Amino acid sequence: MTELTADNTANTAAFTVYFADWCPFCQRLLKGLDDEGVAYDRVDVETDAEASAWVESVNDGNRVVPTLKFWDGTTMTNPPVKKVLRKLKEREEA
Repeated sequence: MTELTADNTANTAAFTVYFADWCPFCQRLLKGLDDEGVAYDRVDVETDAEASAWVESVNDGNRVVPTLKFWDGTTMTNPPVKKVLRKLKEREEA
């Protein structure tokens, strides 16, 4: 699966947000990350079947969004922005 940003550039951020436009939880998370100035890549599970399948694979067969995949291979499902910021701090401290 090729992870792309909205402008179709390669995945370069510390994490990727798998989202759907219709999802209010996704909208809230993306706005919060934007408000904090956090860089991230994003993949719309509605337009990427492979991404949708991956999301299901890490959520017990459910396509739950937002699901985040971090640089270290860990994932989070529907996290609050503060939890994401704590995870990013781990990367800074490493």
